[in-house]
Amino acid sequence: MAISDTAAIATRASNTARAGIVLMLAALAIAPFVGLYPVFLMKALCFALFACAFNLLLGFGGLLSFGHAMFLGTAGYVSAHAAKVWGLPFELAVLSGTAAAAALGTLVGALAIRRQGIYFAMITLAIAQMMFFFYLQTPFTHGEDGIQSVPRGRLFGVFDLSSTLTMYYVVLIIFALAFLLIYRVIHSPFGQVLKAIRENEPRAISLGYDADRYKLLAFILSATLAGLAGATKSIVFQLASLTDVHWTMSGEVVLMTLLGGMGTIFGPVVGAFIIIGIESYLSDFGEWVTVITGVIFVVCVLAFRRGIVGELSAWWSKHAG
Repeated sequence: MAISDTAAIATRASNTARAGIVLMLAALAIAPFVGLYPVFLMKALCFALFACAFNLLLGFGGLLSFGHAMFLGTAGYVSAHAAKVWGLPFELAVLSGTAAAAALGTLVGALAIRRQGIYFAMITLAIAQMMFFFYLQTPFTHGEDGIQSVPRGRLFGVFDLSSTLTMYYVVLIIFALAFLLIYRVIHSPFGQVLKAIRENEPRAISLGYDADRYKLLAFILSATLAGLAGATKSIVFQLASLTDVHWTMSGEVVLMTLLGGMGTIFGPVVGAFIIIGIESYLSDFGEWVTVITGVIFVVCVLAFRRGIVGELSAWWSKHAG
């Protein structure tokens, strides 16, 4: 294939992705007015951001973390405590939780990247379990009761976040900014090196790249964005609980990413909306929701090995070309 043809394909893919981003954000902007419940949309957006952050690490960095819930939960606890006990406004409470997740991500990442593959995954899982029992015992989290009745407050002292619609658009703006940041990172020189390390780490090292430094930066960025999702979620739902630091939450974000399409831009968003939709609209089935989710996951893995978005992208590339 000629270089000009490759450049043309890359340009067309970039234009398609940008158009998709515009359409996605426009659809989300009008979603509350076409019958979708804003509370459901806010929950789905928070988890979509969480899944996008995880996908940055796994899909583009090739690092499987089984403990990513610790960043979601840590930020949730810190932001909830900052808003309720310290009396910080919404924006500072969210920044506090995000900063806590970034600090924890730096520490965990520095330890975990010393190993690869399943050993890396097991280190993240072990540390996440340690954090779970820490939050279960430490007084400021209130154990199994969690931090409840967290005040939403006002954004910049002006916008009343007790209004569900106002809160929704604040969450949408946070998601949009974080999503655009991830998109920019993926298509930056840093993102290209990260993908090269994922594909062939020894070769990337032979070209002079410090693989451990790139992986650590990717881990910290992923943890920070996961923390942003957790901090926002705790304020939106006025609750920080052990659910967000439990190992099952780490498994759920893996499911969202694989279901939507690992290594794609829109896959984690699609996966998050599907899983949250199943949990919300099939809640009457009780514990059977877990079984239904598992069946859907197995079917999708067998029928759509690249995830829903991955398969659609492959089909579009084949027929559009």
